Amino acid sequence: MRPVEFTPEEIIHAGQELRSASRNITGFALRQKIGGGNPSRLKQVWDEYLNSQVEAKADPVAELPIEVTEEVAAVNKALAERLMAMAVGVNNKAVKAAERHVAEIIRSAGEHREQAERELADASQTVEDLETKLDEARANAEEMGNRLTETQTEHQAQAVKLAQVSERLLMIEEERNRYEQQAEQMRNERDTAREDAAKLRGLVEGLQAQVKDLMQTLGSRQHPDDENKRSKASDKK
Repeated sequence: MRPVEFTPEEIIHAGQELRSASRNITGFALRQKIGGGNPSRLKQVWDEYLNSQVEAKADPVAELPIEVTEEVAAVNKALAERLMAMAVGVNNKAVKAAERHVAEIIRSAGEHREQAERELADASQTVEDLETKLDEARANAEEMGNRLTETQTEHQAQAVKLAQVSERLLMIEEERNRYEQQAEQMRNERDTAREDAAKLRGLVEGLQAQVKDLMQTLGSRQHPDDENKRSKASDKK
């Protein structure tokens, strides 16, 4: 990805804010302030701005000798090289610190990943165990369902048999009641017959007594002489 380029105005504005806050104006400070950019370029733009301000305010002076100019240029160059070396060193330290931080993050992430994998494995095993138990429960439920169906079938068959037996018992009870009614009727008829027989015996006995009396009366009327003879014989004695 192409790095973001910042305008000199943005860089100068950031440097002015740092100077107002009494902070050291370095390439990294400028970079932190504006949120990006090459520290060397940022510092170069700021230095050029400062130089332009110094040149604008400086009074006209006599042109320096060539030897002095060369010496000043050499000093500036050495200073710039030293600053660059310091900046590179600071950058290297920052990069190493960032790399250590990244390595620590990666290591921690690896540990978390391993922990997550272990937990996932445990969870997978738990899920498998639960699925096994669920299959067993389903099998048991199916077996119990089959047994229940068989039991219900047996109960239904027993219920049918019980209904048949109950119906048969009801028929037997009805027959028993009918027989008892018939027996009661026969007992009543027997008692009535006995009463009629007793009445007939009484009537026959009465008739027999009447016939006997009648026979005796008729007998006495048919043999009067015999009766007189018996009376006379009694008198002679």
